[in-house]
Formats: sequence, structure tokens, C-alpha cells
Amino acid sequence: MKILNNKLKSNLNLRTQMNFPVEGIEFIDITPLILQKDVLKEITDMFTGELKDKSIDYLLLPEARGFLFGSAIADRLGCGVIPVRKKGKLPPMYVEKTFEYTKEYGKDVFELPKLVNESYEGKKFYIIDDIYATGNTIKALRETVESLGGNVIGYGCVVNISPLNDDKDVFSLVEISEEI
Repeated sequence: MKILNNKLKSNLNLRTQMNFPVEGIEFIDITPLILQKDVLKEITDMFTGELKDKSIDYLLLPEARGFLFGSAIADRLGCGVIPVRKKGKLPPMYVEKTFEYTKEYGKDVFELPKLVNESYEGKKFYIIDDIYATGNTIKALRETVESLGGNVIGYGCVVNISPLNDDKDVFSLVEISEEI
């Protein structure tokens, strides 16, 4: 892993593990970023600063590491949180829509929960994930929300593996490549 750009002032501590979860994949562990309270605060502050004027109704947070950053950011923004769960984690009666997507090492299925006393139509959403690789998770989530009439006004991540996606629209705090 090679760091291409780091907007964080705090020391960047990421751990990696080769051949996990499958052969040929380098797993990037963001746990050290949340273990260090000053780094977690800085990440929360930077996202809050980026999003404060966007009038967001809900943050969409893909399971599970998106949950770790999004709740603190939503609290500061005064918006709701939608935890996007892996299939089977929600009772069927609470699932608004199920969608499948392809990631770097296989397929995954997520479920979008029903909102309370309202629909997705006309609401403004922002997606936050921990790592942005190929972009397929966010693309599938965006398409799903938009198919329900929602408006995804942007998306961001803590770590962007930019050579895998070439996406100039993603807001990210750290940009890396898989090169050593």
C-alpha cells in the first residue's frame, strides 16, 4: 500500500493483511483510525465540515464499517442514519429493497431498511463508507435509493484506493494505491 494523499493531520495508522479475505486481496484494516480518539474526531470533523451546508436528510452507511463513522457525523449534522445491512440481518417485514452487487472478490447482497413514517421519495441522502475500491457498493446503493425516488447528493469515504476506480466525484480523506 502506498499513500498518495492524506488530508488528515493525525498520524495515519492503517494495517494491512495480504491474501485476506481471499487469495490476491490486500485487506485494509481501518480499526486503528477509530481506536485513536484524536483521529476519529478529526475524521468526524472533516466530514461534518464537508457536509454541513448540504441539508442532508439521511446518511446511508453500508455494513459494517460505514456504521463506525456515520453515526457521529449524523449526530453533528442533525440528520438520520440508515444502516444498510447484509442480507438476512433485518426481519423481512422491515426491508424496503434488496440489491446485489459485485465487489473485488465476489458478490454481496444488501438490504435497505424501511424508513419510519415516510418513504425514500424526495429525501436527500449522502453515502459514507470506510473504503472505496471499485465503487460498486456505492454505485449499487445509489441506484437502489434513486429507484425509490431518493436523491443521492454525494458520497464519501475515509480511504480511497483511487487506481481501482478513477472516480473524481468521491470525497475522501486518504488516497492510496495498492502498490508497495
